[in-house]
Amino acid sequence: MLLKDKVAVIYGAGGDVGGAVARAFAREGAKLFLSGRKLGTLTAVADDIAARGGTAEIAEVDALNEQAVDRFVDSVVATAGTLDISFCAISISNALPNRAPLLELAADHFALPVTTYTQANFITARSAARRMAAQRSGVILTITATPARAAFPNVGGNAPAFAAVVALTRSLSAELAPLGIRALCLMPNAMPETKTIRDNFTRYAEAADLTPVEYRARFERATHSGRLTTLAELANAAAFVASDRASAMTATLVNLSGGAVVD
Repeated sequence: MLLKDKVAVIYGAGGDVGGAVARAFAREGAKLFLSGRKLGTLTAVADDIAARGGTAEIAEVDALNEQAVDRFVDSVVATAGTLDISFCAISISNALPNRAPLLELAADHFALPVTTYTQANFITARSAARRMAAQRSGVILTITATPARAAFPNVGGNAPAFAAVVALTRSLSAELAPLGIRALCLMPNAMPETKTIRDNFTRYAEAADLTPVEYRARFERATHSGRLTTLAELANAAAFVASDRASAMTATLVNLSGGAVVD
């Protein structure tokens, strides 16, 4: 098991990405503490993990609330005795008006993803790192998307937000690696299994006078492999880079785009 006896916290664990990574971590032997803003979705993930023989506890936590995050992390350390992995997988609802042509986008709607993603990742990473520093070990994982590195229209403030998460991850590594803490950022490419991407394909396809299948095919053709990233591929990569087998990896953008973005 890659993560045997590791203690991991995941924010946004009730979502598609957070849930997939939680299940992969549990399969690899980690003890999980799952948080999010909806206990119902967290319970479903935790029950699934428990049914497969894993261990997961849940807590309602707003990743933008500094005090709530600190209390959550303190409770994890008090219960488990350590904190080895922190992963922020929060997302913004597709219903929010932050995806539109830049010429039509209100300034506060442009800023919404920038402030939300950067603050949530900063707050959760800082809280974890303060505990990890004492044990001189730990891994902080973030997640971004291909607009961080490639140009897409009508994504509003999401592209600069995704790029900011990458930059924050590198800064975390520069400061924390001397303390034994690694920081890495995962970059998948338009995973159709997630509700976010399905909704995006439907909305953008309509704007482009295409069907969702035709719109998806555009993204597939942009990859070297002719297909898009799966949740399982993302989750497996997350488990590996969080493990001691990847101990030389830090300040790294883990490129899971299938060649859509070339390093």
